[in-house]
Amino acid sequence: MSNSVPAVQVAGLKKSIATATHRVDILRGITFDVPAGQFVAFMGPSGSGKSTLLGLLAGLDTPTEGRILLDGVDITGLPEDRLAAIRGRKVGFVFQAYQLIPTLTAEENVLLPLELSGNGKRRRERARELLERVGLGGRRDHYPIQLSGGEQQRVALARAFIGSPLILMADEPTGNLDSANGQHVLELLLELNQREKTTLLLVTHNVELAGYADRRITLKDGLIAEDRPQDE
Repeated sequence: MSNSVPAVQVAGLKKSIATATHRVDILRGITFDVPAGQFVAFMGPSGSGKSTLLGLLAGLDTPTEGRILLDGVDITGLPEDRLAAIRGRKVGFVFQAYQLIPTLTAEENVLLPLELSGNGKRRRERARELLERVGLGGRRDHYPIQLSGGEQQRVALARAFIGSPLILMADEPTGNLDSANGQHVLELLLELNQREKTTLLLVTHNVELAGYADRRITLKDGLIAEDRPQDE
């Protein structure tokens, strides 16, 4: 798709879940567009729907109502094989809990998204380059248990960028790290994001981290309470 097409388009997004006694409305009608290349921070109190929204945008969950377009492609209601193919081409992920495979080395973890899409063999050089960029070129044969939390999250960053995604989704990427490691991971994330010209959607409670974004969307009670560009 052309860069004139928004990277993300969301219209009337709702998500409800049924319990034994009643229905819980997590998202109650969310609408916004994100231009390609923009860095958006999603903020709001716990339970406001931030992580649920990110999961819906990634196609990891299905909305109750509404539409989601990624790079102009409507992913709403697509079968899982189509969703997986779109995620593989267009989306990278960074999770709070790293989500590395313990039986794979750092390099193998970085390569995993490409192995799953059948493009692994050609991209080993790129994996090594990304590990060098995050300061782990000498640790590529180490397993997650041999790496600190900060190092594991840096492997996860390299993995997220391996497929040159249009959109990077990050859910509390520094939430499990101390302040020094968190700052290092943040700086690497911003550096890679700028270099790769990725659209970055970031869920965070961290006001300082959100301060680096181009735009801040605040959720409250399943609705957008505020959507504004950052102050100059």
